[in-house]
Amino acid sequence: MANRIPRIKRFDSTRALLRDPYGFIGQHCRRERTDVFEARILLRRVLCMSGPEAAALIYDRERFKRHGATPEPVRATLFGKRGVQGLDDEAHRRRKGMFMSIMTPGRVRELAELAVGQWEAAARQWAIDDRVVLYDELHVLLTRAVCAWAGLPLCEPELRQRAGDLAALFDSAGALPWGHLRARRARSRAERWISERVRSIRRAPRGPGIESPAGMIASHKDEHGRLLPARIAAVEILNLLRPTVAVSVYIVFLVHALNEHPEWRERITGDPAACEWFVQEVRRFYPFFPAVFARVRRRFEWHGYEFKRGRRVLLDITSTNHDPRAWEAPDEFRPDRFAHWAADPFTFIPQGGGDHCPGHRCAGEWLTIELMKASLRFLVERLRFDLTQQSLRIDRTRLPALPRDRIVLTHVRLIEPATAMPASEPAGETRRGQVAREIAAG
Repeated sequence: MANRIPRIKRFDSTRALLRDPYGFIGQHCRRERTDVFEARILLRRVLCMSGPEAAALIYDRERFKRHGATPEPVRATLFGKRGVQGLDDEAHRRRKGMFMSIMTPGRVRELAELAVGQWEAAARQWAIDDRVVLYDELHVLLTRAVCAWAGLPLCEPELRQRAGDLAALFDSAGALPWGHLRARRARSRAERWISERVRSIRRAPRGPGIESPAGMIASHKDEHGRLLPARIAAVEILNLLRPTVAVSVYIVFLVHALNEHPEWRERITGDPAACEWFVQEVRRFYPFFPAVFARVRRRFEWHGYEFKRGRRVLLDITSTNHDPRAWEAPDEFRPDRFAHWAADPFTFIPQGGGDHCPGHRCAGEWLTIELMKASLRFLVERLRFDLTQQSLRIDRTRLPALPRDRIVLTHVRLIEPATAMPASEPAGETRRGQVAREIAAG
C-alpha cells in the first residue's frame, strides 16, 4: 500500500507561494525532509517537488505530460496558448525539431554578434547620459538585436513599444493584479503584430524572409502536414523573441556578480573557459524562473508514494539548482565548480531538465549562454561604469527577481578595442551540430 504524500494543512497556499516564489517549495521540502508534498495552489491540489531525483522523474515522458499542465494565467501571458511548451508525443517532437533546427552554431553566433553591436551603440549613448537603468535599457537593446536576427526588423518609432510588450510578457505576468492585466494586453498586441508578419512572409514564399528564423516558423508544417495557424506561428515566434529579451535578467545578475566578486574580472579577460564558468554559475546561483509544471500521465508509485493520473506537479528550479546533495556549498558563488561539472541534466536545470531534443529542456538555452558570454566579455573588456547610490539587494518577492534598483549605471565609459575581441565557440556546438544533422536526415 502506497504511503500518503505529506500535505500542507492550510486550505490554500497560493498567497504563501506568491510571497516567496523562490523559497516556498524548497524550504518546506527541507523542513519536512521530503522531495514531494501536496499543497493547494489556486484552489487545486498540486504536488510540489524539489531535487535532482524529482527532476529526473518529471522529465520522464512515459509518466508525465505537458498538455494541460501550465495554469491558464501563465499560458495567457508568459508562454502563449498552444505553444510548444504544452505539447506531447509526436506533436511536440515535430514542433521541437523546428526550434532545434533554428539553433545552429552559426545562427547562435550571429545573434551574439548583433547583440554586441547593440551594446556598442547603446554604450556610446550611455556615456552622454547622467544615469542609466540597465535592466530597462537591455530590453530595448535585446529587442532590436533579436528582431533583426529573426527577420523582423523594427523601425525606430515602434521599437520601444515592441520592447515594452516583450518585456511585459515575463516581467509583469506575476505582478497581480494590474501587472498581470498589462501582460495579457501585451500578449494580445504582440500576437497580432507577429501574426500579420507571418501572413506577410507567407504571401512571398520565395522571398528572402523565408530563410530567417521567423520564416522557418511561418513555413513550418505540423505532424499532419499543415501550416500552423498564423496565431500559433506567432506564439512560437514570440517563444524566440520573449526569452531572448528575458536574458536581460541574467545580464543584470552578471553585473551584480561582478560587483560582488571583482576578482573574477581579470580571470575572465581573455579566458573563454573562465567566462563560461562564470556565466554558468550565475545561471545556477541567481533566481530566474522559479518552477516548471507537468501533469501525471498515468498512475504510478515513486519512493512509496502514489502519483494519481491527472495530478498537476510543480518542480522547484531554484532549490534544485541549490541542492546540497548535488552541489558543494550550494549557497556560495563558486564559478570554478563548473571546471569539473559532470553536465548532469537533472542537477542543473535553470531552463528545464533532461534532453533538449526530444525532451522539454529549453531549445534556446544555447542562445542564452552565448548572449551572456558575449555580454560578459563586453562588460569586462569594453565598459567602465560606477554603481553608486542604489540598492543592490535582490528582491525575491517579485517575478522575476531583480536587484531593487534594477542596476543603475553612472559615469559610463566605452573602451575602444585595440584589436577585435576573439569570438568564443558557442556552448554545446558539437551536440547542436549532431542534432542538426539528425533533423536534416529526418
